Amino acid sequence: MCGVVGYWNKNGKEADESVLKKMAQRLTHRGPDDSGTFQRGSLGLGHTRLTILDLSQNGHQPFVTNDGKATL
Repeated sequence: MCGVVGYWNKNGKEADESVLKKMAQRLTHRGPDDSGTFQRGSLGLGHTRLTILDLSQNGHQPFVTNDGKATL
């Protein structure tokens, strides 16, 4: 099980990483093993991870393409 958080500031204000981290901390019961954040402009995403099968860093999220143009 993992946890996903995110928000978008409609007023255009830049997303705040500290807010994302606080949001993700509320979901550590869903994934205490790893976490990550992503911000671009007014969009912010966060993720918590429970590592059961894939213990490598290949499962670290959010996933970002090599060219940096897409994030999942």
